[in-house]
Parts: sequence; C-alpha cells; structure tokens
Amino acid sequence: MTEFERLYITWYARMKSFALVYVKREADAEDVVQDVFAKIYEREDLFGKDINITSYLFTSVKHACLNHLRESLTVSMAYSKYYESQRLEMQLMYDSLEQLDMAFPDASIEELLEDAINRLPEKCRQIFIMSKLKGTKQKDIARELGVSVNTVEVQMGIAYKKLRERLKNCIPLLAFLYIVP
Repeated sequence: MTEFERLYITWYARMKSFALVYVKREADAEDVVQDVFAKIYEREDLFGKDINITSYLFTSVKHACLNHLRESLTVSMAYSKYYESQRLEMQLMYDSLEQLDMAFPDASIEELLEDAINRLPEKCRQIFIMSKLKGTKQKDIARELGVSVNTVEVQMGIAYKKLRERLKNCIPLLAFLYIVP
C-alpha cells in the first residue's frame, strides 16, 4: 500500500465529516474532500517531507470548503436576482390585467382599441389608420393627403401619445396581442 493510499484510508471519512459541518450536503462534502485528495495525489513532493499532514489536510479542506461556499453564494445570489426580477415582472402583469378588468369589465380589447382610435383628431386618425391598419408608407400617405412627410410623422407621434394615454391600463395586453407574432 502506498503512502497516499494509507493517508486516504485513514483520513477520508474524518475529512468528509469535517467538510460536512460547513457545506451541509453530503455530496458537496464528498466533492470537496475528493478534490483535496486529488491535489495531494498530484503533489508527490509532499510525501517524505517533514510536514504535519494532519494540519495540512484540515487546512486544505477548510480552504476548499470556503471556496465552495463562496461559489455557492455567488450562484445563489444570481438565482435570487433572477427569480426576484421574474416575480416582479409577473406581479406587474398581474396588476396590469387586474386594472384592465376593473377599468373595463365589459369591453373587449378590440372595442377599447377601436374606441381609442375613433377619439383621435380627424387628420390624426386618418393618418394612423392609413399607416398602421392599412400598411401605407408615410411618403405615400403624405402624397395622397397633400401634406409633408414631416406632418405625417408628427401626426403619428400625436396618435401614439394619445393612444398610450387612453390605453395605459391595457398596454401590456395589447402589446402581447398585437406585437408578439
């Protein structure tokens, strides 16, 4: 039996118990101790030297546990941030849908959108319908209505602003229905 094998047989169980105090999961304790023994095995120069191998083992396992805990904490914090952002996003969607239901209990989304478009000023509504509902390009709208492309752009900006104000409680749902393919 080699010196390393004797060391492994003598100390593995104790080192695993020591690691388990800190890392709490048996599989993690086994991984930590296996890594320490693998590093010792690679360092043949340790054998035959006048070192306190017990102290070396405990120190190595302690440092390996610290590294493991540091990595676990980093991963845990990343997951926490991700899940918190997901929770906040779901809460926002829930609140938005709840507000929509309270604000317009009997109206359909199409009716709300149609009503909001119909409340736009005449020229603004005409340009918005030509652009978004009929798919006409801005320069073609300008030519057809006898106005500049800049006027079309300004009127589209006004339409978007007024629609956002009117439909603020149901924008997430509209985005889902009309933007998501």
